[in-house]
Amino acid sequence: MPITVSIVEDNDQLRGTLARVISRSEGFQCLGQHATAEAALKALPSERPAVVLMDINLPGINGVECVRQLKQILPQTQVVMLTAYEDTDNIFNSLAAGASGYLLKRTSTSELLAAIREVSQGGSPMTAHIARKVVLSFQRSPASAAQPAEDLSPREREVLDCLSQGFLYKEIAEKLGISYETVHTYIRRIYEKLQVRTRTEAVAKFLRG
Repeated sequence: MPITVSIVEDNDQLRGTLARVISRSEGFQCLGQHATAEAALKALPSERPAVVLMDINLPGINGVECVRQLKQILPQTQVVMLTAYEDTDNIFNSLAAGASGYLLKRTSTSELLAAIREVSQGGSPMTAHIARKVVLSFQRSPASAAQPAEDLSPREREVLDCLSQGFLYKEIAEKLGISYETVHTYIRRIYEKLQVRTRTEAVAKFLRG
């Protein structure tokens, strides 16, 4: 089954390019293209894509609010922000609204397709630069009463450390000499032990613990 994708992007040229890339790539299917959040919120419940690529700076309702409303309608749909903005506020607002990934528009085609595949499999793709911003922000934050990561095994800590550096699941597998499926198993255990649902929450508790 192909991974179904819908696009929410107000730039006509970019939206068309993304749609062509997805449609022409094996294993992917573009279900719809939407220039505004309002149009997307009307159409997406019918399209029911596995993944939505979402811009932030949209006319009318912005991308972050669109994500918040979309997750209430389609909680199983995964959203990846694809934007030119890389400031911390936009990153965290997007993740807090329910986005599972955050990529910059300059991301290469191969990296974008890998990110769509990763998020559809339960991952939280971010470019290394964005992931580093997330990590640095948490490191600057005062210590909290978050659950420490002391229950993690040494290997689970290695996997989580790789996540904090922005590695994709495939890259973690290659770095640690384990299979892609084993990485998924470790990450599922990490999320269960730390009682989190996203990469960002896991990294936060790891750093604060």
